[in-house]
Amino acid sequence: MSSEWPLWEVFIRGQHGLSHRHVGSLHAADAEHAIKNARDVYTRRKEGVSIWVVEAAQIAASSPDDKDALYDPADDKVYRHPTFFDIPDDAGAM
Repeated sequence: MSSEWPLWEVFIRGQHGLSHRHVGSLHAADAEHAIKNARDVYTRRKEGVSIWVVEAAQIAASSPDDKDALYDPADDKVYRHPTFFDIPDDAGAM
């Protein structure tokens, strides 16, 4: 059994932010301790209003090496590009 605590990824929502952003990582025994440690490490000047912690082992991510295969299907959907639509003259600046 490993004696090292699990790694947690920390996300903070700032005072004026609408979404959480990743600010770093830390080791903690459990989620409660991860939140308290994240508060002490990443919000020392009270810049956050909400903290999320996610155990790093629970995050599923794509590999940058797979980006071509992952995003290629979007190239076949021309209707997603703004050039596909005609904008009426009376719509103004878009």
